[in-house]
Amino acid sequence: MSVQRKLRLGMIGGGEGAYIGNIHRMAARLDGAWDLDAGAFDVDPDKARAFALSQGIDENRAYGDYNALIEGETAREDRVDAVAICTPNFTHYPIAKALIDAGFDVICEKPLTATLEDAVALEKLARDSGRFVGVTYTYSGYPMVHEARVRIANGEIGKVRTVQVEYPLEWMATAIEAEGNAQAAWRTDPKKNGRGGSIGDIGTHAYHLAGFVTGLKLESLTADLATFVEGRALDDNAHVMMRYEGGARGLLWSSQVALGNSNGVRLRVFGETGSFQWFQEQPNELVYAPLGGRVQTIKRGADDLSEDAKLRSRTPPGHPEGYLEAFANLYAGFAEAIRARLDDRTPSLLGHNVSLAYDGLKGVAFVEAVVDSAESETPVWLTPVAV
Repeated sequence: MSVQRKLRLGMIGGGEGAYIGNIHRMAARLDGAWDLDAGAFDVDPDKARAFALSQGIDENRAYGDYNALIEGETAREDRVDAVAICTPNFTHYPIAKALIDAGFDVICEKPLTATLEDAVALEKLARDSGRFVGVTYTYSGYPMVHEARVRIANGEIGKVRTVQVEYPLEWMATAIEAEGNAQAAWRTDPKKNGRGGSIGDIGTHAYHLAGFVTGLKLESLTADLATFVEGRALDDNAHVMMRYEGGARGLLWSSQVALGNSNGVRLRVFGETGSFQWFQEQPNELVYAPLGGRVQTIKRGADDLSEDAKLRSRTPPGHPEGYLEAFANLYAGFAEAIRARLDDRTPSLLGHNVSLAYDGLKGVAFVEAVVDSAESETPVWLTPVAV
């Protein structure tokens, strides 16, 4: 029997002053597939409950902490279908494990966990339990990213030779963590963020984007990490050379100290017979350069795009779509995957190519290998676990 109602969403973290929580809430609402029905939005129980009420959540489902949410929702006939985890990295594993053990599906911020050990354990738990665990790798939600993925898989640029991906930011160019910036404070604390700084926070996005679009599997890497802001405990700049199975080479740059850049995600894929380039700051365009032919700009909304791209487009050509819509595409895909399981059917195309626990595990394994490589006295090529 088909589940016709909206899916019920709970949220842990992401309360007042938290950037990413509001993004999750807006993305979940955009397509009308979810209702936010419960939450434990802050480590302070009073603030958590007050924020829930400000979001229109019933006072009986405004919880003081995630354990209370699990206990309260488990006892309800109309319990939430999935819970979004919008908390710092080091809390992802215990919260996700508790939710899965209680029978809830999970939507988790990246990275999946702060340590590789926890990522391996959580991926196994998700697989053994049959619970859905989605990971919010935002940039895989853009229509033209899916278009590039389809065209590369169809052989339009031949065998891939080189992949270049970058994610430069400037927001941590000074020691803002020492000036009271809470978001920067936990991101520069190895106990809360994990071993990787910029490589764990944004480099994982770049790594996932490159693999998502090309379909290439990472074979080995060598890395150079730098900490330019004095006194900072983790890297704020990373350069990684990558070797993929089949001979392709890759180069990844992530930086939190790149002045003049605000989320400047860029991907370039060069093959034997052509190339594709996609820049997040022009997200509705994909640049295609065939061997010996003219450079073409493929625009979102065109009639001849793949169904993968069309499914993730909402407005006509000329009306720009961006980050929020891409994030909403993740939630739409998660909803379809969960609904298909509830209906005991195969997901539609929208529910395919969503990032799951194994993708999250690969991201954590990538970060661990990068840090191991950078900490070696001489450059070495390391094979990441499970990537």
